[in-house]
Amino acid sequence: MCPQGFVASGFSLKVEPPQGGSLDDTALNGIRLHCTRGNSKLNAHVVESKSGRWGSWSEPEWCPGGGFLQAFSLRVESPAGLGDDTAANDVRFRCSGGAVVAGPGLGWGRFGPWSNPCPKGVCGLQTKVDPPRGLQDDTALNDARFFCCSD
Repeated sequence: MCPQGFVASGFSLKVEPPQGGSLDDTALNGIRLHCTRGNSKLNAHVVESKSGRWGSWSEPEWCPGGGFLQAFSLRVESPAGLGDDTAANDVRFRCSGGAVVAGPGLGWGRFGPWSNPCPKGVCGLQTKVDPPRGLQDDTALNDARFFCCSD
């Protein structure tokens, strides 16, 4: 959760790039919220829920004009059966003011419906991460929940 008086105005993603061939892809491994107070990004506080081990963190994507995150849509790939499953691949947010800010995730799957908006902004997150399976098909981040600010 963001500290008291802060709201998420940006986010970054931990993404494993496509591995190619018969190698195992995990795609989206983690989400961080960048919480700010007022219009300043200088004192941003970063919060993160559980993340997978693969990939690297992107630079933050920020809402324009000092806006904050209000709603989200997660890109998820349907199960591949005997193929390579990735589960969650990307996330996008709608900001106060209406701008949509997309993450640098992968393009597999489809974006789901938009969440209900948080009138006072997003202040926290919870992720569901599949543990490493060794020689089996790893998926890493499978789902995300975002919490609305209460004050």
